[in-house]
Amino acid sequence: MTLVANRPLDDRRHADPGHPERPDRLAAAWAGVADLHLGEDLVSLDVAPATRAQLTRVHDAAYLEELGVFCYEGGGNLDQDTYATYDSFALAQLAAGAGLGVVEELARRGEGVGFVAVRPPGHHALRDRAMGFCLLNNVAIVAADLVARGARVLVVDWDVHHGNGTQEMFWNEPDVLYVSTHQSPLFPGSGHPREVGGPGARGRTLNVPVPPGATGDVLRAALDEVAAPVVDDFAPDWVLVSAGFDAHRADPIADLALSAGDFADLATTVAGFAPSPGRLAVFLEGGYDLDAVRASVAAALGALVDAAPATEGPTSGGPGSAHVAHALAERRAAIESPGSEEVRW
Repeated sequence: MTLVANRPLDDRRHADPGHPERPDRLAAAWAGVADLHLGEDLVSLDVAPATRAQLTRVHDAAYLEELGVFCYEGGGNLDQDTYATYDSFALAQLAAGAGLGVVEELARRGEGVGFVAVRPPGHHALRDRAMGFCLLNNVAIVAADLVARGARVLVVDWDVHHGNGTQEMFWNEPDVLYVSTHQSPLFPGSGHPREVGGPGARGRTLNVPVPPGATGDVLRAALDEVAAPVVDDFAPDWVLVSAGFDAHRADPIADLALSAGDFADLATTVAGFAPSPGRLAVFLEGGYDLDAVRASVAAALGALVDAAPATEGPTSGGPGSAHVAHALAERRAAIESPGSEEVRW
């Protein structure tokens, strides 16, 4: 199967020495793609920046102006975790544009799987501020563009951190279903199962927090037992994946215990949510151990394009099964009791 991806961006101008969100991450992801030896089955696209109209579907115009000026004046620290350089805003616009271009090409072809390999990542970026290494919310920008064209969009976020920015942007949007598995407790502190969506989109947010040490079988159960019935009822036209690989057991800033093989299994499960070929795109989010990123990208994409490399097997036996059951019960209780949901972002 064809893998449609953006051409590698020169992201070295978005770098802060010693910061875990660094250019080497993207190089590791591309090494994972190279490990698949796809040849002509890899289609590389030139990238154009997202337009202001595309960005303002999810981001406040005032925030975009402030971020642009901040970068033009030399950048610096936006908060204790998030930095920007002189070139970061321009690179973030290209990153957002890469996702738009990949999805457009998939729609044109009617086949294949998309891979959006860009940085900075996006799923923590809020409407009006940067957060958690993220400047612009790449997956949300693409989802909003698809919704504007009449599509129903499923966003699956398996990053180890909850995608609070994506949840916020689609909290009251009935044509987007947001599904997240994430470690809890952990930054940013949101993603409770009772967060189920606003009054116009009740049930369109689905969170399954899992404890430190959880293994791949726990996340698979979250998708199979909690998410799958909701996805079936929602019937998406497109599936977008916020694919962080920081749930890998080697990651230095989190505590889950997944292997590269688990990401292959998760990718296979999520592919089953897509309604037809050419309607699935994977967006790089977190992942800070370079070897783990490389192996996990190769495993996940390999499973999607039938070019799976030899990889470590999936994991099981860790804590979290009870948390999945609890998340399902809490979600049902919140939906049955309007106004009881928690909102934290």
